[in-house]
Amino acid sequence: MTLTPAEADGLLAAHFAPWVQALGLSTVETGEHHAVLRLPWSDQLAREGGALSGQALMAAADTASVIAVSAARGGFGPMTTVQQSTNFQRAVTDRDVLVHARVTKLGRRIAFLDITLTPEGTDDPAAHATAVYALGG
Repeated sequence: MTLTPAEADGLLAAHFAPWVQALGLSTVETGEHHAVLRLPWSDQLAREGGALSGQALMAAADTASVIAVSAARGGFGPMTTVQQSTNFQRAVTDRDVLVHARVTKLGRRIAFLDITLTPEGTDDPAAHATAVYALGG
């Protein structure tokens, strides 16, 4: 059983630090091995020059990964980011970003993910990330 988007939004509210919640992420879609979150455009997340900051994109990728793993496991459980690598491909200005996190392998103690961050209304990714999570209990 996977999580619904509403249940995933509940996880965002219950299990993430206030600064992560301040990103304004919301769940667009969940599935058996994936989650799609929306990172809304905000001038507060932009760096000098007006582009969305890499730190905001990386935090969104990390957060979407936790939701995707929770969806794949049927609920939230303890997990820790072991590795995340992000490649930035182009700047994002004045657009929300859709963060697609897909679990590529789910074991009992480890999960691997592929994350694509795409400005809404385009098919051209702004960033791509991979992540590895250690899973508890």
